[in-house]
Amino acid sequence: MSAPSATLPARRAVALVARREFRVQVHKRSFWVSNAIMLLVIAGGLVAYSLFGTGDERTSVGVAADPALAAAVGTAGERLGVPLEVRAVASADAARAAVTAGDLDVALLGDGTGPGATAVVTSELAPATRAVLDAAVADRATAAGLAAVGVTPAELAAATPPAGLAVDALDPADPEAGQRSALSFVVLIVMFMQIVGFGLTVAMGVVEEKSSRVVELLLSTIRPLDLLWGKVLGIGAVGLVQLLAYGVVGIVTGLATGLLTITGTAVGVFGAALGWFVLGYAFFAVLYAAAGSLVSRQEDVSSTTGPLMMLLFAMYGVSFWYLGSPDAVALQVLSWIPPFPAMLMPLMIAQGTAPAWQVAGSALVMLVAVALLARAGARVYERSVLRIGATVPWREALSRR
Repeated sequence: MSAPSATLPARRAVALVARREFRVQVHKRSFWVSNAIMLLVIAGGLVAYSLFGTGDERTSVGVAADPALAAAVGTAGERLGVPLEVRAVASADAARAAVTAGDLDVALLGDGTGPGATAVVTSELAPATRAVLDAAVADRATAAGLAAVGVTPAELAAATPPAGLAVDALDPADPEAGQRSALSFVVLIVMFMQIVGFGLTVAMGVVEEKSSRVVELLLSTIRPLDLLWGKVLGIGAVGLVQLLAYGVVGIVTGLATGLLTITGTAVGVFGAALGWFVLGYAFFAVLYAAAGSLVSRQEDVSSTTGPLMMLLFAMYGVSFWYLGSPDAVALQVLSWIPPFPAMLMPLMIAQGTAPAWQVAGSALVMLVAVALLARAGARVYERSVLRIGATVPWREALSRR
């Protein structure tokens, strides 16, 4: 197909189309409403989780008429890192009734014959709680024995040299592991939604222009290639701004509520997600534009974009596989095969398992793949965008004839 005789310069044409696409998307009322709702969900969800999802639900222990034992339980819980809610109860019968009614988790009763005690529970006693109660009963027994020989606990402590157990971990646990996993999961969901959503927006936009014959007017002054790249860049800019807003609100709310404490890691993962979104979106947007150019009705878009959705779901599944098995050799291989790095690499960066050379090398491979794929996608777009009527087969659109 020969280019029109009076066409705009490529750079200006791409810029004009990109600006037009950006404005069209952001001027939609649905864009502002949906994003306002999404931002409220992000901020509100984090605030709600900080208020109700991470509360300190302590096991309630009722001690019947024994202040010394109650004090020993509180001290032992703090020492062992398992703080309990200790309540004084008037009698053993009242303590048992409270457990039966569900007002207490445990009733601790002196056995009446010595320093021992009985724990009354509904069904079973949690191991951590039992360890605290055992320590408390032992502490009280020790105090009683010392008192019998005229030695106070303070005197014993002063006469006992300090001793402790040092731990030398060969593979120490990462204190940031929980937050890194949460960041990975969020990044995976958001990346998938953004690439799918804005890829489909590109395809629908191409079909809309084609079915309304607007594309014929545009191509009278703009080359098909410039129109394609302008559309991809304009819609991609909207996706990038949207992702930026989601990330800023999420990080700021997470820091404000105390849920997020690894600020440097979070910002680094956020930056990585933006960069890999650009690469992943660029990879698929040209293909979605080509797929949209093959049909003349929006109802037929699913028939040509089906393979792309299958590939995206494959990436999604592989990324979930990584969350469960980050050391799998197959995943390390896939992190070099486009388009899988677009979702895998942000997760690897979030988990701290990707060295800088792997990130740079994988990004370079993705850039080369995008450049090569763009040529094929642009060829399909050029040969199909002006063909109104029946769906153009992929094979025919890719043909050199």
